[in-house]
Amino acid sequence: MLNLQQEREIIMSEFSWAYITPALPEMFLAIAGMVLLIAGVFRGNEGTKMLCWATIGSFALAATFLLGLDWERTTSFGGMFILDRFAGFMKLFVLLGLMVTMAISVRYLYQEQMARFEYPILVLFAGLGMMLMISANNLLSMYMGLELQALSLYVLAAFRRDHIKSAEAGIKYFILGALASGMLLFGASLIYGYTGSVGFDTIAATLSGTEPGLGLIIGLVFVLTGLAFKISAVPFHMWTPDVYEGAPTSVTALFAIVPKVAAMALLIRLLFGPFGPIIGEWQQIIWFLSMASMALGAFAAIAQDNIKRLMAYSSIGNMGYVLIGVVSGTMEGISAVVVYLVLYMIMTAGVFSIILTMRRGGVAVEKIGDLAGFSRTNPLMAYAMAILMFSMSGIPPLAGFFGKMLIFKAAVASGFYILAVLGILTSVVAAFYYLRVVKVMFFDEPADAFDPQPAFSKQAVVFASVGFILLFILSPDSLVTTGMNAASALFAG
Repeated sequence: MLNLQQEREIIMSEFSWAYITPALPEMFLAIAGMVLLIAGVFRGNEGTKMLCWATIGSFALAATFLLGLDWERTTSFGGMFILDRFAGFMKLFVLLGLMVTMAISVRYLYQEQMARFEYPILVLFAGLGMMLMISANNLLSMYMGLELQALSLYVLAAFRRDHIKSAEAGIKYFILGALASGMLLFGASLIYGYTGSVGFDTIAATLSGTEPGLGLIIGLVFVLTGLAFKISAVPFHMWTPDVYEGAPTSVTALFAIVPKVAAMALLIRLLFGPFGPIIGEWQQIIWFLSMASMALGAFAAIAQDNIKRLMAYSSIGNMGYVLIGVVSGTMEGISAVVVYLVLYMIMTAGVFSIILTMRRGGVAVEKIGDLAGFSRTNPLMAYAMAILMFSMSGIPPLAGFFGKMLIFKAAVASGFYILAVLGILTSVVAAFYYLRVVKVMFFDEPADAFDPQPAFSKQAVVFASVGFILLFILSPDSLVTTGMNAASALFAG
């Protein structure tokens, strides 16, 4: 038996500085969130702008701490938290996405009279949840990260309390999200019952060399159902169009740019970590999710006249393309997924920066028809939007083409020819609604010009996004190599 002094010494040695260092960015964000919350309580809504930029600064400092860490595989907190090259790279881009989203949202909050100090705090805690998701190495830490993100996003979706569509979006998102979380927890309990552990490493060791039982497969299906909801994969996509349309546009931009990247990173960690030994079982599920998401995303978007709903179906289709790389089950496939997610984030940030400028008479407009004649009233932004639409449809030589090419190449190399062909065909269909936006801007009779938007942050994001898309062809290997390095961390064992 150990005496009290010996037990205290063991605990202190376990919780040394080196033990908690891998989670330094997350710990900093948690402390920053509490400090900014207290500042918000004392300053009130008058301090909203200051808190928004302080939140951006917090994300920047967290990214600095992350870059200063060693990204070789390290686990801490009893194996519940992991930091490796894959987690480091994905968290870095999540932080960049959060900074961009906050920067383009500040002016919108004041324009819509919803500048309350809780907004940046909720975004910060949602970002903390995303980072915990990406570094989860345990079913419990995975759930904790998911729920921290989800609870913040539920409130943000309904942040315009005086707007019926925003309230409707929040209620739908909350109810369906709670259902998905319950299914995920039920699946986790089944996995624990059949493996005797919730740790990813132990589950992987248990499944190696043995045939999985039916109960374990059912548990995995429930967990994948919960994660499919988070990435808007069909048939668990039903919340996406309504929440995208009803939520404030700045919140929709957040939904579109960042959370799906974090959820996809978690899904990849789960499938290639603990469930890597039973790849044959989950490939069938992901194959169906990919095919259904591409098909619905391509065809359902054709009938949309609201640009936010259009982007919702676009995101569903894009997650279908990403899942092709996951289905391939190879390092090249995951590398393609990493590259595609980065390009998708950059393109979506540019598009929503333009959508946030769509105001007429002080009122935000969201119809695709409102872009009529945009090329004559604001040619610079119109051409930027056209380039973004061309890239999202996969037209060479823009960056979006290379993202899809890498995904399809990985699928063909792994023998998934049907899925690759379906991806190409749905890309052709999706090109119709992307090019329809270009047609409205350049060939329809001009509508009234949008209100001038002096916000530098939106313009900077648009031109940075367009510049990256245009210049990507000059050095595509740099991002591809980085993606390969990140993916290699999942296959190191």
